[in-house]
Amino acid sequence: MFSRLREDISSIIERDPAARNAWEVLTCYPGLHAVVLHRVANKCWVIGLKWLGRFISQLARWFTGIEIHPGATIGRRVFIDHGFGVVIGETAEIGDDCTIYQGVTLGGTSLNKGAKRHPTLGRGVIIGAGAQVLGGFTVGDGAKVGSNAVVVKEVPPGATAIGNPARVVRKEVLDPREHAAARMFAAYGVTPNGDDPLSKALHGLIDQAAAQEHQIEVMLAALKSAGIGCQKLEELEKFDPARLNKLVE
Repeated sequence: MFSRLREDISSIIERDPAARNAWEVLTCYPGLHAVVLHRVANKCWVIGLKWLGRFISQLARWFTGIEIHPGATIGRRVFIDHGFGVVIGETAEIGDDCTIYQGVTLGGTSLNKGAKRHPTLGRGVIIGAGAQVLGGFTVGDGAKVGSNAVVVKEVPPGATAIGNPARVVRKEVLDPREHAAARMFAAYGVTPNGDDPLSKALHGLIDQAAAQEHQIEVMLAALKSAGIGCQKLEELEKFDPARLNKLVE
């Protein structure tokens, strides 16, 4: 028990620049308290002491503001940062080295008892503040979910999901040596230079329209020089691709 506790404290100090020392983490971090109490509640749940497990989880909720069902499975070095308002359902599974921020829900969309109703998080997953991950699917190893995203389908390993409903905006395969660094510097699930596929599509359409307009101007100039007149349409606002691209950004 104490070795696991030391491991948890070390992982929090590595991931949170505000953590100054082990004593501060042990006494002032509700995410750590919630995880430790969950281990006791889960042990009671597994051996058949269901009510006692639920009661311990209820105590943890009162003291920390974090609600973890005693049936949930939580791996090693899981860091619930700030944590207030986090809800983790009964059949949720959280892999090692995951980071979960405040206001996150790992919830279910089914009422079928005994079914896998809640998500499974792989190793090193980061769930940003306010995100809702709903359903019995898997969020792959090293994936990130941006703040306030609503995820209702599987997220591939190494991907980043944002929006409502969530879209995969970046997919990458990390070298094992780079994996820890990527996890450390992606607070709140924010990934630098993560291109939104919707904005990329809009930028592509704007660029295509600009290219077509230029081509039409070249064709009109060629027809005019050949002495072929074209009916002049009513003058419209000039197409400005730079302004439209800036609006999309």
